[in-house]
Amino acid sequence: SFQPFRPDLSDLFERQLEKGMQSELKRLGTDHQVSLKLNPTLSLQRLENRTNLLAELDTIRSRVDSSGMMDAMNRFSQQAVSILTSGRLADALDLSLEDPATLARYTPANHSVVPRFYTSEGPQAVKKFLLARRLVEAGVRCVSLSISDFDTHSSNFDRLRQLLPIVDHGLTALISDLEERGMLDDVTIVAWGEFGRTPRINSKKGGRDHWPRVGPAILAGGGMRTGQVIGATDRTASAVKERPVHYKDVFATLYHNLGIDPHAVTIEDPHGRPQYLLDAGTRIPELV
Repeated sequence: SFQPFRPDLSDLFERQLEKGMQSELKRLGTDHQVSLKLNPTLSLQRLENRTNLLAELDTIRSRVDSSGMMDAMNRFSQQAVSILTSGRLADALDLSLEDPATLARYTPANHSVVPRFYTSEGPQAVKKFLLARRLVEAGVRCVSLSISDFDTHSSNFDRLRQLLPIVDHGLTALISDLEERGMLDDVTIVAWGEFGRTPRINSKKGGRDHWPRVGPAILAGGGMRTGQVIGATDRTASAVKERPVHYKDVFATLYHNLGIDPHAVTIEDPHGRPQYLLDAGTRIPELV
């Protein structure tokens, strides 16, 4: 039977998988390989039939929709299908097409010698940032990438010695690359997690647990006034000391970059009730 494409198990990036994932990889065999070829059981005609059926179903809803929301969704769907079927996506993911000098920029020369036991991510993960830039050039409007293993309930310091250079190198290469290509003002970069880590070290081999009171975020590009630090914590990073910034303020700033007023635009919730994109939060004046 057909097994779904699993990029998280691909060999594009070397990973030291957990035992459960190793079993999954073995079970899938070659089905996990990175490939943009259609599954042999799905012909081009069948794919086209599915696309046409989707368009017909959307048209039914569009006829009774007066807000224009369905029309907008249809445009986004058309854009997605266009990217997937034009070959641009395949080219964007093919790093052999990248200029060698640029590829070298995203290749760490001297990386941490911490054993890979502590994290599944290796130096090759820096190339995720390069793929993000290539996807944006191909027409993708929003790209999300993940660097795994920051959930450091154990071995916090050993893991960070491996992970922080990846993020540092990747962000530096991406920002400078976008700037040189004249793209930085049109691309907003957000490096963010949902919380910080506890000031107190736990007993699990020097681990740090979840700490929602304080957390860092890095914003770049998007025409923002960057090169500054906004806010500060106390000595142990357990509480905000000056200039607090709420996460909704960050959202409001990002919406502003997109030309959207989150306090004026509404979307329907599952019950059909209009809800504002944000119920609170103001854009960060230091950035815009």
